[in-house]
Amino acid sequence: MAIVHRGEPGLSIRRAGREWDPFQTMRELMSLDPFRELMPRLWRAEEAGVPYAPAFDVKETKDGFVFKADLPGLREEDLDINVTGNRLTVSGKREAEQVEESETFYCSERSYGAFTRAFTLPEGANADQIRAELKEGVLTVNVTKSAEAQPKKISIAGASAGAKAKA
Repeated sequence: MAIVHRGEPGLSIRRAGREWDPFQTMRELMSLDPFRELMPRLWRAEEAGVPYAPAFDVKETKDGFVFKADLPGLREEDLDINVTGNRLTVSGKREAEQVEESETFYCSERSYGAFTRAFTLPEGANADQIRAELKEGVLTVNVTKSAEAQPKKISIAGASAGAKAKA
């Protein structure tokens, strides 16, 4: 009877009729990392070949939409912000630091590289009035709503007119 491990990546299921290879089993066991879940998410993403991609917060206010991203170490000249139709594109690049051969790293978790993020602007966004600011490593992009998309206060004429007539 074979032991089947479910949900563990890297361990292959032994099938009937296939010869058991002890060296293959040893290679699989040596690559098993029981502490993998304790690693930071971004570190694991780099190991898998996922490029650098900063996280964005997107919120709607009464006046418009606000896009925020933490981009420590980037300068204004490292960023490119474009609008084409209803697509807002933010791209940039963070360069890796120069490493000398005499230096020994025990841990390297900071990520580097180029990134591009694209967002579809909702109806009512005014693409002609977009402001971007990079302050203390935080990029803030403000997209205003068009005048037609702004909420309007509607007063009720019947209730106040009837109260004035009785007085």
